[in-house]
Amino acid sequence: MGTVQKSLRIPPETLREIEQLAAEAGIDFSTAANQLLEEAVRMRRCPGIVFTSGPSGRRATLSGTGLDVSEVIAAYKGLGKNINRLDRAYHWLSEAQLRSALTYYSLYPRDINARLKRNEAWTSSSLRKRYPALTSPPR
Repeated sequence: MGTVQKSLRIPPETLREIEQLAAEAGIDFSTAANQLLEEAVRMRRCPGIVFTSGPSGRRATLSGTGLDVSEVIAAYKGLGKNINRLDRAYHWLSEAQLRSALTYYSLYPRDINARLKRNEAWTSSSLRKRYPALTSPPR
């Protein structure tokens, strides 16, 4: 996907914050600013979604739950895309939270499907090979 150059006036404090975030992440200013803008647009379009960092990178999560949107969507698919069964499986989530996850998936299916595909590729063997300290040694 291409990019477009635009001029943007940024308050000094915001500029410093983005520079600090970029430095902490080991990325350049433009990459950090674009990531922040993209995430802000997505959160605006899908209230209840926030972005968190973890070992697998930045990901969409349901605010206040720690649940990745991809986890909810994996369950949804596994339940035959039945919203009633999903509601029972995640009985502690509100209707609005489930709607946020499903809406996010409808707007950004490529991102969620790519994460699901990466998750499905993990096997006990590949986990042991990549993260030997996190798995028990074979007996």
